[in-house]
Amino acid sequence: MPSLPRPAFGPGSRYTARAATSRPRPNQHRTNIAVLSHILTDRDLWLARMLHEHRVLTTHQVARLAYNSPRSAQRRLRTLHQHAVLDSFRPLTTTGSAPEHYTLGPAGAALIAAHAGLETASLGWRPSHTGRIAYSPSLGHDLGVNDLLTHLAAHTRATPAARLSLWLSERSAARRWGDLIRPDAYAHWHDGDHMLPFFLEYDTGSQPLARVEAKLPGYAAFATATNTRPALLIHTCTQSRDRALRRRLADPAHELGLYVATTSADFTTTNPWGPWWVPLQPGAQRTALTDLATQWCGLSPASGLEPSDADTTLTIPVPPLPPTHRKAGS
Repeated sequence: MPSLPRPAFGPGSRYTARAATSRPRPNQHRTNIAVLSHILTDRDLWLARMLHEHRVLTTHQVARLAYNSPRSAQRRLRTLHQHAVLDSFRPLTTTGSAPEHYTLGPAGAALIAAHAGLETASLGWRPSHTGRIAYSPSLGHDLGVNDLLTHLAAHTRATPAARLSLWLSERSAARRWGDLIRPDAYAHWHDGDHMLPFFLEYDTGSQPLARVEAKLPGYAAFATATNTRPALLIHTCTQSRDRALRRRLADPAHELGLYVATTSADFTTTNPWGPWWVPLQPGAQRTALTDLATQWCGLSPASGLEPSDADTTLTIPVPPLPPTHRKAGS
């Protein structure tokens, strides 16, 4: 990956990308993806699609979604990196060390483009793809969204009654509803017979409260225009920021008829499905995602999710968990 300058201050100053490994990668794999057909599993292809959809996933996030242990994930990720299916970088942090961050590599981009019958350039992938992500001011925000959703998806692997049936990225949500709203994610959470369709706003505390409030009319307009009513979950950075948001948003959310719940990273570190969410109503107590679905009987999934003639294999949602069938050696 080409070296890029590190900002002296401001967004991106905490990150200095470096190559994840010095192991050489055979150049022919960058252009001839046919040679990969005998080694790639269904899970590998799923991971390439996930990285196209969600841009960047850490080793820990990939492991909790698709592997039984971090070590087995690391082994497979190294192999995929060697064959240029994946690229990676490791941010330099002020304390400790960061995990590897994986992105779609040149062979991976060519692979999923071939599956869709498209040229690689039509994916929006460029040789500078990984560098742009590594130095993006939104890197921390994107990782936070992905961490929350990967924890939800991973919980369902060991909980038969729970299921995350849908997870759309910010880009996919914008493609469907960008004329009205631009959530950070959209998902369907199931627990037994209960379903919680929700938009996610992942607030890092960098925006003024007024700007967060200004998003609410868009969600109300969406509900009116589509005659659907998903919940709006707002996840913020600290408990104090959460309290400030609740004071600011309670009245307008009520006036607009929105189902809104908030929480903060002080609670939802590894189990965001748990009793950490507080509805925007007087006297509300912290409750679990499943309980929100039971309290809000007027919820309904968003429109515009059904496949149409305009969809391709790249615009159809990627399952949040990999296929259960795997080839030998996966």
